[in-house]
Amino acid sequence: MVKGALWLLQQVGEGNRFTKAQLREVFPGVSQADRRIRDLRAFGWVILTNTEDATLTAQDQRFVKAGVPVWDPVARRAAAPQKAVSAKEKKAVMARDSYMCTSCGISGGEEYLDDSNQAAVLSVTRLEVILPDGEQEILLTTECKRCRAGFDGAPVEVDDVLAAIKGLDQADRARLLRWMNRGRRGSTALERAWNAYRRLPEEAKSVVRADLLN
Repeated sequence: MVKGALWLLQQVGEGNRFTKAQLREVFPGVSQADRRIRDLRAFGWVILTNTEDATLTAQDQRFVKAGVPVWDPVARRAAAPQKAVSAKEKKAVMARDSYMCTSCGISGGEEYLDDSNQAAVLSVTRLEVILPDGEQEILLTTECKRCRAGFDGAPVEVDDVLAAIKGLDQADRARLLRWMNRGRRGSTALERAWNAYRRLPEEAKSVVRADLLN
């Protein structure tokens, strides 16, 4: 779409015609190049076909006016139309994420360890991801309501994630890879003991503390 927009501006020019044959010639091997050009309309670009302009043939289109500069990631993101996530997409994303929040790992309906009066509510949300090549994508992920409320909306950069992983020592990196392969985080004996203690009512916690202090 970006290459098509630049071609329209630099080679075709506002007010001029172009054909589907030209698109195939300029963008050889690009599937649905005509569709990529049509996608520009969602960003305010005015491109007419013979149904809107009677002077055009079925093979012609007219580039009338440029819209949002889609080669600018900030401008494109601000103007991008938000399509509702379908029920089918939500089901597929949640199944892929094992019906757990990808941020904290809690399952839908599960009580939070630090708040037994609150159960997790999962939903599928959009997350902006910046890939190593600089390309930006809006991807879908499963999050609980609490994690979503605490997210600042900033894009996630894959390079930052890779840098953090590569900065680990060999033992921690091997442990992280095991988590990745299992699809969930592991826990130490200390963490398991702490979580078990946290689940106790306050009266029972007092008994545990008193026993350990003796």
